[in-house]
Amino acid sequence: MRTSISKSTIRLAQFSLLLALEAVVCFTPLGSLPAIGMMVATLGMIPVIITAVVMGTGAGALMGFFAGLFSFIVWTFMPPNPVLAFVFTPLYSVGTSKGNFWSLVICFVPRILVGVVAGASLKLFTKLRMKNVLAYSLCGVLGSMMNTLLVLGGIYLFFGSSYAAALGQNLGALPAILGLVILTNGIPEALLGGVCAYAIGYPIRKHLAHNFE
Repeated sequence: MRTSISKSTIRLAQFSLLLALEAVVCFTPLGSLPAIGMMVATLGMIPVIITAVVMGTGAGALMGFFAGLFSFIVWTFMPPNPVLAFVFTPLYSVGTSKGNFWSLVICFVPRILVGVVAGASLKLFTKLRMKNVLAYSLCGVLGSMMNTLLVLGGIYLFFGSSYAAALGQNLGALPAILGLVILTNGIPEALLGGVCAYAIGYPIRKHLAHNFE
């Protein structure tokens, strides 16, 4: 019983530290990266990826939920770009562009799936006996790209016309604009996610006294 309590306590402490890190990158300028274009490149998925790598898929998905919650708070009360806030929160509108239920889907679901994809892919790559550097790096890249592609895909699917209008563009130009966001923001974020998954997540997991899988 003492061992079980100890494991639970350590697990809670680990999650709490990573949650605090998630709050820092979401609520302070330390979490923003220099970016090109209207969207903001952030470090918000790094704690989610590390949580999934170190603590497993379930913990990663839960951290992803908190990442979505923090993002919702930021875009509702202190949006980095007020013109585009409606795609992340139903409580914000600009002119005729208004958020709705799909804003919540875009804000929460991709973040949750980052933890799911990162954790599940690492488990799969481990079973396939891939080299650690490749397995951890690839799961970080996949987790981060999951967020980028689902967010941008959701924007196009649910808010395409309104989003294009907010940018002063027509709908036909939106695929090229979103593609540019992937190149300038999404790919750098994914590469950083891969580096952090291996450089941070792997050593922590390797040297843990207990196995949290």
